[in-house]
Amino acid sequence: MTAPIDPRPLARTGLEVSPITLGASSLGNPERSPADPLELAEAMLASPFAVVDTSNNYADGASESALGAALRARGGVTAGHAVVTKADVGADGRFDRDRVWRSFEESTAKLGLERLPLLHLHDPWAVTFEEATAPGGAVQGMIELREQGLVGAIGIAVGELSLETAYVRTGAFDAVLTHNRCTLVDRSAEALIAEAGERGMGVFNAAPFGGGLLAGTGTSYAYREAPAELLAWVSRLRELCAEWALPLAAVALHFSLRHPGVHSTVVGVGRVERIDELVALYRTAVPEDFWPELAALGTPPSTIDD
Repeated sequence: MTAPIDPRPLARTGLEVSPITLGASSLGNPERSPADPLELAEAMLASPFAVVDTSNNYADGASESALGAALRARGGVTAGHAVVTKADVGADGRFDRDRVWRSFEESTAKLGLERLPLLHLHDPWAVTFEEATAPGGAVQGMIELREQGLVGAIGIAVGELSLETAYVRTGAFDAVLTHNRCTLVDRSAEALIAEAGERGMGVFNAAPFGGGLLAGTGTSYAYREAPAELLAWVSRLRELCAEWALPLAAVALHFSLRHPGVHSTVVGVGRVERIDELVALYRTAVPEDFWPELAALGTPPSTIDD
């Protein structure tokens, strides 16, 4: 049994997290992950990071199914570890109270779990905010699941900042997950993270590498090709990292890890070896004197405007 690295409470949720949470969006998707799904799922569950984050719709359900198979093979969730997932829109486009319940039931059946420590409301774009928060809406379904003890806590996970902020301000949620908006090249989630902290919410910050640009694996950021001015800024960043003999990926990860408002940073994993790579990046020391020099590069030209 691998003890979790640096466990800490996720605010009031009752869940303990590590500084890094493993994201399972690629698990079971052969276009994004070459790994055997069961082998990768087992490695994620046995890792030194406390939480695995998945979703009902990741890889059309294959992500949860692989994790469920691995959980059954190992006899359940290891002490100190957890699997969290997300409620998703149905195939018919419905995303109301009943759909949230069905999504929960689908997830628990695939995972082989009766109760979830945390369930996020995920990308509720199929309905308006007003519909989601009205009687019979998706938020009612989330609250009912928590009140009945079927989930320990509820969160909101959606990319668009204005929409995510509106859900945070309902006061209904215990946690928030933001992605691509608190990184070396985008700081737009700062106000959201601060407000969530003031409300006593747990904060997950996902995609510290922006989908690959800050890990040195591509030229796209937040699902779109990076413009020339952003690539030029990242080029200067690479030069700075080289002067300090620091891997760019380590700096990108530690930018999120050192954020006082972030409880855990979610990093997607598509290969078994990636887990050991993340441990090495986590253990890479980034001197405090580096960060003022990073700030001297100026404001990065983010491509996100929501």
